[in-house]
Amino acid sequence: MKGDHKMGVQRSLVAIILLGIVAAGCDYIVPPISYDSPTPVTGNGWAGIANGVSTANGSLHVDLSIVNNTNDWSAMDVGASTAKVADSSGKTSDCGKVTVGTSVFVENGGWFLPAGFVMRGYTSGSNDAPTTNLLSVECAGVAPAAGQKLAISYRYMTGQWNYYVPSTYVTAVMEVNLDKVASDTKYPIATSVDSVKLSKVGDAIDGINGFTVKLTGVERTATGLKFAWECSNPTAYNNFIHIGVPPVIGDDGILYGPYLSPHLANAPITPSAANGVNGDATWATTVTAPAGVKGLYILVPVETKQTKYFVDHVIDISDK
Repeated sequence: MKGDHKMGVQRSLVAIILLGIVAAGCDYIVPPISYDSPTPVTGNGWAGIANGVSTANGSLHVDLSIVNNTNDWSAMDVGASTAKVADSSGKTSDCGKVTVGTSVFVENGGWFLPAGFVMRGYTSGSNDAPTTNLLSVECAGVAPAAGQKLAISYRYMTGQWNYYVPSTYVTAVMEVNLDKVASDTKYPIATSVDSVKLSKVGDAIDGINGFTVKLTGVERTATGLKFAWECSNPTAYNNFIHIGVPPVIGDDGILYGPYLSPHLANAPITPSAANGVNGDATWATTVTAPAGVKGLYILVPVETKQTKYFVDHVIDISDK
């Protein structure tokens, strides 16, 4: 997940880029690259909640929600794994259709969810034409019955994402008792976690090179939401900061915003500070989401510490 990079090639590429910047006389700061990999936090991994058990086309169909119990920001998926369902006697059957994760599997893991948050789906495709993927498992030729238990093999990663370092991920098995079906799951926060700071509109978020980023406005549109952003540059150099195209999650438990690696999204050039006043730049991002979704939170990966090193933040816009 999070990239399988060759360190020698990376260092050469970084050196070439830096030499090119110097040769061109561009007025930018490029922080030195660190290849340190953070120690993963595991906590209790991820938990599954059965929200519905039914029959679909002759298969056992289980609707699921997943809860981040890692005590850190985390992305998860099932990779190439399959699930198994065991009946009351212990006999197991394979489940060939498994849609479980925080986004469609991508090389760098996709969206991260804060600790204590719970979700039941995500969007894929494009922001203009998104597809909603509800989390579920189907087991062909199996009928619903008392005493069934589902076991889903999955993998997850925690913490920050450094583009230059292959990510460390943990493998685990999620067990779900299908006799315990929850119809009252509350989204998107299952448990408040002290380490998860909820920012508000107008709060400054620290980023690379002493930059700060602010969400300055939220607008409901015909297709979803539009966010106004502002960044402030205190340095003597023109520069930029990446935050990608942040997604939202609300009271329906679906993570809206198809995944795009945050370092690939456009970022405005922010002018250098002058006469003791920070340079500023403004821009906007949009996300497609139904008008009826309330209790929203924005998940914002902010470029921090060095180029292509991202730390996630959550902004509470549940009153919008």
